[in-house]
Amino acid sequence: MPDLELSWHAATIIAGCLALAVPSLRRSPNRFLAGSVPYAQESAVILGLFALWQYAGSFGVMGPDGALGRAQWIWHAERVAHLPSETTVQAFFLPHPLVIQFFNYYYASLHFPVLVGTMIWLFVRHRGKYPAARTTLVALTAICLLIQLIPVAPPRMLPSTGMVDTAIEYGQSVYSMTAGFNPDQLSAMPSVHVGWAVLVAILIIRTARTRWRWLWLLYPAATTLIVAVTANHFWADGIVATAVLLAVLAVQHLVTKLRRDTPAYEAIAEKVDVASSR
Repeated sequence: MPDLELSWHAATIIAGCLALAVPSLRRSPNRFLAGSVPYAQESAVILGLFALWQYAGSFGVMGPDGALGRAQWIWHAERVAHLPSETTVQAFFLPHPLVIQFFNYYYASLHFPVLVGTMIWLFVRHRGKYPAARTTLVALTAICLLIQLIPVAPPRMLPSTGMVDTAIEYGQSVYSMTAGFNPDQLSAMPSVHVGWAVLVAILIIRTARTRWRWLWLLYPAATTLIVAVTANHFWADGIVATAVLLAVLAVQHLVTKLRRDTPAYEAIAEKVDVASSR
């Protein structure tokens, strides 16, 4: 299966080109080109963040040797906590090849485009809410990357789970076409896929006014199910990513509250709103 996402090399090159183009665009006499500066800047930030996430997946501060042991510990902790067995859930879907192939495609292709689409929607239609959303995204991804410096194997690499590597089974792997222990895949904890999906749902539900916005809760629910069924993540990987996101949102809320208590906040906030709307 071809990987439909940008590689970190391509994302880095595009982000760099956009960043380098900003000064020229800003000086351009063409109103359209000059007006594209904010879009170029934000695209460079998001693509740079994505490139960092892709690139950092191959690094670890403790070496790959303990990755299976840490995965085994997570598996055991989930059983002690009486979480549903990923193996049992996967077994329910395995007799349905079309469903499994769709799940593989979903895991490999959808999370970044959906995130980018959401950020574009905020930037274009709800500019005032975009800066806070971008800060949340950057903080969530950065913290997850720091945690991922400690290698943890996904459940498909852990023999004791008895799980099938569904991407290998159907020739849809974006990593390699052979099953086994691959150091480039040891960033399972926490699940950025789930963290981004929860963030997308929160941003849309907070911003949109239609009653149908609540259906976006199905997106992180589906993502959590799919990353487990495809044996790419434990439940705990998604739980930790969600906890990190909630902590980031709590800190942002606290900082905002503290700023609002300062006498100069309203004047500063007004200037930020004016600058963001340009």
